[in-house]
Amino acid sequence: MGAQTTIEKLAILADAAKYDASCASSGTAKRHSTGGKGIGSTEGLGICHAYAPDGRCISLLKILLTNHCVFDCHYCVNRKSSNVRRARFTPQEVVDLTLSFYRRNYIEGLFLSSGIIKSSNHTMEQLVEVARSLREEHDFRGYIHLKTIPEADPELVHQAGLYADRVSINVELPTDAGLTRLAPDKNARQIEGAMGKLKSDIVEAKDNKRRFKHAPRFAPAGQSTQMIVGADAASDADIVGKASRLYDSFRLRRVYYSAFSPIPDASAVLPLKRPPLIREHRLYQSDWLMRFYGYQPQEVMQATEADGNLPLDIDPKLAWALKFRERFPVDVNRAGRDELLRVPGLGVRAVNRILASRRHRTMRLDDVAKLTVSIAKVRPFIVTADWRPVLLTDRADLRALLAPKQEQLELFAA
Repeated sequence: MGAQTTIEKLAILADAAKYDASCASSGTAKRHSTGGKGIGSTEGLGICHAYAPDGRCISLLKILLTNHCVFDCHYCVNRKSSNVRRARFTPQEVVDLTLSFYRRNYIEGLFLSSGIIKSSNHTMEQLVEVARSLREEHDFRGYIHLKTIPEADPELVHQAGLYADRVSINVELPTDAGLTRLAPDKNARQIEGAMGKLKSDIVEAKDNKRRFKHAPRFAPAGQSTQMIVGADAASDADIVGKASRLYDSFRLRRVYYSAFSPIPDASAVLPLKRPPLIREHRLYQSDWLMRFYGYQPQEVMQATEADGNLPLDIDPKLAWALKFRERFPVDVNRAGRDELLRVPGLGVRAVNRILASRRHRTMRLDDVAKLTVSIAKVRPFIVTADWRPVLLTDRADLRALLAPKQEQLELFAA
């Protein structure tokens, strides 16, 4: 077989990169052009959408340096025993691709990961070389996210942070037992040790920047990680607990959740089918409850069912409210911010607008309705100047009344 063209390599290595959720949800809808080669496809030739630290949605070239790998993680399509087409870019090819896409306004940055070739250090050196060349030789000012390798020399990982806006190390699975069973080449303590070193480097760089004007920057957009959901027996309670510990221990900017997807020639130890994508969505919702709504991890766990998993038919905020109905209804004209943030259907922006508006007038039900997508979801849990629910929070069928229609749920599972 002849040498692969750049386009052929790009098709293989962009497709291989789609399993990493660290810059886009795996629930993204596919929009392939003919043959799956359309620029701008979220899952075609490597264009994904992510959010910059300032909240802007940006397009990134999302590829692997190579899908060759010396590791044999059971859940990974690129594991060494997998029967897939292989390809490999040189660092210069990735630099050229990035600059070409950037100059055509297809992308605003690069997300680069890789399988492990030869050794962890060799691979990490090549990843760093891409970022170094872009920054130092081409004065590239776009966004760079590098997926770093915990088994590599800490100095190499440190160099990645000097060139990248964000760095990440995947913890892979929620439990140590799951990692030992499904990724025998990886070590949980080594992964967390590398994450701890990154945290220290980020903190030190921020401190130096405050004291010295020309101190070098280091991963200004922080670090993130990813967990695979549904490849092992870990429950949502296990995953929420793990995520909380990661946030607290390593000051992560994000924990990403990726629903396990069956792969060709799958190992016998893996599930036969993927979990519903709505499960991944519920975990992201629980993540937001902890990060932006003031919920403690144990409170999110209180929203789980008897099996430790979050309900699929309703979101975790509503599940918690239904379990603690004695906390409701709350008076939107009197309640504090923390109480309002617990109301199902009220987001952070809506709560902020309620707090601002009620300083000037008494809030009525129609006023609240203008701030939310579904007043029907909010109504059983609030009191306004012209509305007070009558026994709604005591209704045994309230969950069924407020749950989305089945056809809506199926959209997430499609």
